[in-house]
Amino acid sequence: MFKVEKSFYKTLAVLTIPLALQNLISYGVVFMDNFMISTLGDAALSGVFVSNQVQWILGMISGGLAGALVVLAAQYMGKGDVHRAKIIVTIVLKIAMGIGVFMTLLVMFFPSEILGLFSDDPGVISEGLNYLPIVGFTYIFVCVNAVLLAAMRCVQNTKIGFISSLSGFLINVFLNWVLIFGNLGFAPLGVRGAAIATLTARIIEFSISFFYVRFKDQNLLFRLGDLKLWDKLLLWDFFRYGTPIILGSFFWGLGGVVQVIILGRLGPEVLTANTIANNLNQIMGVVVYAVTGAAGIIIGRTVGAGEVDKVKAYARALEVIFLSFGIITGGIIFLSKDLILAMAFQGISPQAQGYAIQFLTVFSVTMVGTAYQMAVLSGIVRAGGATHFVLVNDLFWVWIVVVPSALLAAFVFEFPPVVVFACLKCDQILKCGVAVIKLNRWDWMKKLTRE
Repeated sequence: MFKVEKSFYKTLAVLTIPLALQNLISYGVVFMDNFMISTLGDAALSGVFVSNQVQWILGMISGGLAGALVVLAAQYMGKGDVHRAKIIVTIVLKIAMGIGVFMTLLVMFFPSEILGLFSDDPGVISEGLNYLPIVGFTYIFVCVNAVLLAAMRCVQNTKIGFISSLSGFLINVFLNWVLIFGNLGFAPLGVRGAAIATLTARIIEFSISFFYVRFKDQNLLFRLGDLKLWDKLLLWDFFRYGTPIILGSFFWGLGGVVQVIILGRLGPEVLTANTIANNLNQIMGVVVYAVTGAAGIIIGRTVGAGEVDKVKAYARALEVIFLSFGIITGGIIFLSKDLILAMAFQGISPQAQGYAIQFLTVFSVTMVGTAYQMAVLSGIVRAGGATHFVLVNDLFWVWIVVVPSALLAAFVFEFPPVVVFACLKCDQILKCGVAVIKLNRWDWMKKLTRE
């Protein structure tokens, strides 16, 4: 049996730390937006939150594209075939550009209809209309930037994502302070100012990533002329192996949107609490999400190199790491939730604060399951090549278990919001059994590359 070498843990840490910092910064941007906008009241915070559901769906789609890119291109990099990895990157870039443009046009022409899907509160919709049309122009930058950073992850470079995100964070927070509240001589613009700050920050992030990939990276050596690269067989491979990942991300994101629709019908205070609890949960779980991404890179490259014994040893070591991070993170959420809410969100109503504490208590339990099952299924099993299995598993739990149980709890049995919320998050625990069985069958290791 192959023994895990010390260099594995070093590589895992080198990949995880920048990813964790990048995630922390990305979620920190949302946190600071929510923190500043919460001073404007529940309607403003909820209006921005429902507007960002479009961004959420787009993030899932671009994340799916990036995930599919990493699964396939990382295996080619593992076997030393840089040219084919570059072709895959160009294919995904073109797809991302098209999706970004389409989503921008959608929110430009149908903003009221989109916001009406998530809330029927006039105040929430009014605030959303001040935010969504401006933020819509960020979509193409978000999509392309996600692909560029995924391409760098394939060559085990996660530092540029951290630098890009940090720059965007600093710009976003500064412009929020200036434009939301009217500092430095500017007129106070409220949520419209937050939208302008977000657009500026996304442009800066994209510019930094593009400059690095074009002029500094010495692995892919990507040039604008490479956009002409094309290969029908690789296009077929991308959709064959990548479609389950893209659809999985899309339907998982759609499930999240449906959850917001359900909670939005329970009142603006519940929607506000969900906004805050989700944001804090994401910030607390940055290491969990980062180690999932790092594990996928390592497993994908190792499978591509054909080193089966190494893959098994790495997977067993990662299992212990995933579970440990989950327990630690869940404990931190439980112990710190009251203090953070009391200090950071004084502008929201007492009822919304009460719901947020209840929702964070649920998260403190489900984070243990998230850390294990998400990391195993999305980080190891999917990167190993079993992309269809992860898709089917996610579809089953979200659409057969989570959404129906929440609908029954909310509108048939009229249970309290915390019970509805627990139903919406129950799959994070229930998937753990599937993850244990699937991982230890070892039938998920599949080489996806062509000779």
